[in-house]
Amino acid sequence: MTHGIDTSFLVAIEVSSHAEHARIRAQFQKFIKAGDNFALAPQILAEFIHVVTDARRFSAPLELEQAIQRAEIWWNATEVIHVFPTAESTLLFLHWLNEHRLGRKRLLDTMLASTFLACEVTSMLTLNRDDFEIFGIFSFPK
Repeated sequence: MTHGIDTSFLVAIEVSSHAEHARIRAQFQKFIKAGDNFALAPQILAEFIHVVTDARRFSAPLELEQAIQRAEIWWNATEVIHVFPTAESTLLFLHWLNEHRLGRKRLLDTMLASTFLACEVTSMLTLNRDDFEIFGIFSFPK
């Protein structure tokens, strides 16, 4: 099975002081042992780097170079499938914004959701399930 990775999940795996770190790492290892794959979009890496280097969020944020290095490791992992927005996913993104009356704070999540769906990824790894349940197509494995 292929699971789409959201930024919140990636941050929890990589930041040892994160409250969900141990649980998320154990969950991730379970998926690895099952032979699962992971879909990753470039915008997740950008948001990951932004979050993990923010001293307002963490007492010991990563240095920019460390964050970039970790992002590169994820992007190059053999279990990771690269996904990108398409013309169809962009139309779906715009449709969902209108249909669900989503505001500007929901842009990135909606773009990610439409990208995953266009790539036939319907399993989502996230700590923010509420951001994606509205679309009614994703499962959230534990």
